[in-house]
Amino acid sequence: MNAHASTAMKAVVIDEYGEAETLYVDTVPRPAPGPGEVLVRVHAGSLNPADKFLMRGDPWLVRLSYGMRKPRNRVRGQDLSGVVESVGDGVTTFSPGDEVFGEFDGGALAEYACGPADRLALKPTRATFEHAAAIPMAGLAALHGIKAAGVGEGTRLLINGASGGIGTFAIQLAKAAGAHVTAVCSTHNLELVTSLGADVAIDYTKQRVLTTDERYDVILDNVGNHRIRDWLPLLRGRGTMLPNTGERGPDGTVVMRLIKAAWHNLVSRHRVGLFASKPNTADLAHLAGLVETGELTIVIDTMFDLAHTADAMARLATGHARGKVVVSVAGATLDRSAGGGTS
Repeated sequence: MNAHASTAMKAVVIDEYGEAETLYVDTVPRPAPGPGEVLVRVHAGSLNPADKFLMRGDPWLVRLSYGMRKPRNRVRGQDLSGVVESVGDGVTTFSPGDEVFGEFDGGALAEYACGPADRLALKPTRATFEHAAAIPMAGLAALHGIKAAGVGEGTRLLINGASGGIGTFAIQLAKAAGAHVTAVCSTHNLELVTSLGADVAIDYTKQRVLTTDERYDVILDNVGNHRIRDWLPLLRGRGTMLPNTGERGPDGTVVMRLIKAAWHNLVSRHRVGLFASKPNTADLAHLAGLVETGELTIVIDTMFDLAHTADAMARLATGHARGKVVVSVAGATLDRSAGGGTS
């Protein structure tokens, strides 16, 4: 192998903000781990709505961190799974050859990715690399949202957008905590959400959820297709509403939604809460443990190879993916039965 081959790699890049067609595969320098970092030979990655917002540079708020006129980091992607290639100084938790999964702050859709060791955990042995790559951002968002809302035994929880990445994880994690779960989805996904444990499934194409007579302790809104104030009458007591989307909607942009959430939290008897979801080894390991015991099923919508990442992003952008959209980097064949995954 010549020197160039050993220091270069294929990666999905973007040179300017835009839509899915701005993504393409290019040859870029292979990263090297610094102190506290791990270099991963990537087998698979997965896409999240956050990747779409970062690709578009919209809302503009993201440009403050990622580049005003164009992205500072050309290489896309955050969720990944693969094998540890090497580790930087001070890393004692992982060794070369370890199979891992996690979430880096960019650069995951490439043959190699580099990031902090504390954003990784050992891959569940029951899961393929493709299934493991589908876990990090969506699984952690579901876990952290459920924890933030205090979902537990007897909690009545409504999940809007229950068949997407976060929703499919949230149903299962809430049921494991002892909650009664109502899942809102389309006709096509009723069987899926029920199979994941939802006690009640509402078909939004046939019933306007805001007209239901039921009342809930917690509402997790992953869609943003209704105003926050319209959800509040569905809460009982001092129930909690969790807006969890960056999409534009009836409340306006994500910035306006944040402002309105803060306002309703001040003036309403209900709690309108926001929660932060940051990748960390302990919570990733917790999710991996649930996969190992069969308590957590990973739902994969579709899988694409690295060369067709633009098509994968276009699929994600429809807003109708069932579970996660996955990109195979290493060319491995997807075993849809592994890790409890379905399609």
